[in-house]
Amino acid sequence: MKKAYAIVAITKKGVSQARFLHERLPDSDLYYPKKWVFGDEEEKDIYVIDGSMATLLSSLFLSYRGLILFMALGAVVRIIAPLIKDKRTDPAVVVLDDNGRYAISVLSGHLGGANHLANQVANLMGAIPVITTSSDVNQKLAVDLLGVQYGWQLDSVQHVTAVSAAVVNDEKIAIIQEVGERDWWPSSIPRSEQFTFYSSISSESRIKEDYQGAIVITDRLLHQQEWNDLPEKTILYRPKTLVVGIGCNRGTSASEIESVIFSTLEEEGLSWKSIDHLATIDLKRDELGLLEIHQKYQWPIVFYTKDELNQVSIQHPSETVYRHIGVYGVSEPAACLSARTNQLLLQKKKAGNVTISIGRLEKGVN
Repeated sequence: MKKAYAIVAITKKGVSQARFLHERLPDSDLYYPKKWVFGDEEEKDIYVIDGSMATLLSSLFLSYRGLILFMALGAVVRIIAPLIKDKRTDPAVVVLDDNGRYAISVLSGHLGGANHLANQVANLMGAIPVITTSSDVNQKLAVDLLGVQYGWQLDSVQHVTAVSAAVVNDEKIAIIQEVGERDWWPSSIPRSEQFTFYSSISSESRIKEDYQGAIVITDRLLHQQEWNDLPEKTILYRPKTLVVGIGCNRGTSASEIESVIFSTLEEEGLSWKSIDHLATIDLKRDELGLLEIHQKYQWPIVFYTKDELNQVSIQHPSETVYRHIGVYGVSEPAACLSARTNQLLLQKKKAGNVTISIGRLEKGVN
């Protein structure tokens, strides 16, 4: 199951439509019953099914990012109903009729991408996309998809539904953006007086009194007083703005590195969800602890040579480190290089076998 999407058809006419789509959607696998075979299935890597379609769909539901089903909508609903768990993890489900006239977004329209997939499939098939989510129908801001192209992460989904409803119902929304990319607003959505932009949270701004909802974009951990100054219907986005410079002794465990990263960020009032990448010396390319951290959190690691690190003027040069590996520091210059600044949020902290520095990417500077 190496593809992103599974296309499934159960009728003769549906199979013909599904084959047409499969040829035009490269990142897809195709499944249909044995009785409708064309004879070229093995050659085209098409899966022929000789069994229950309900059982098949139960398996595919857990294996693909999206399902494209040439089936009756009612049948699909009955089959997938027991499988639905959470819109953050459920796959996108798009249903088409046997004639390929309509592409209906059924499940996980926003977070799962079914709305986008329905439009994509409709374009390939010459079909009509059917989208029913209020934000799309009314050209409203989809608050659960902000900054998705930049990897922004929701801190919590607790108030997403409430803020989405506030947007759809034309209630006043405050958008407070401290850091992160500034061109995140979708080009297809017109800006309106419904939204007011702020660069920081302030009790003087009367955000809690004047707005029914708020969207906060920051890499900071908010203080309790800041939460008190915001409406109850508030969602918090974490843009990828933080660079963590890391130096460590050979053989340092992943658990120790992880503990230092998380505890230090908390001490500095920063969110680990805003980590963009780690930075270190190229001697650490095979450091197992770092590689385990990379695999666990999918944080990229940027490596620098000794010459690159030694070109950076740092506040805390170490003769001891230079004698051992030929550089005056690792975490501090690596963070400076990666964040493209000498003004780090944390210059350097030594904790056990780990040295850590924290920078903020230029895109996050006001």
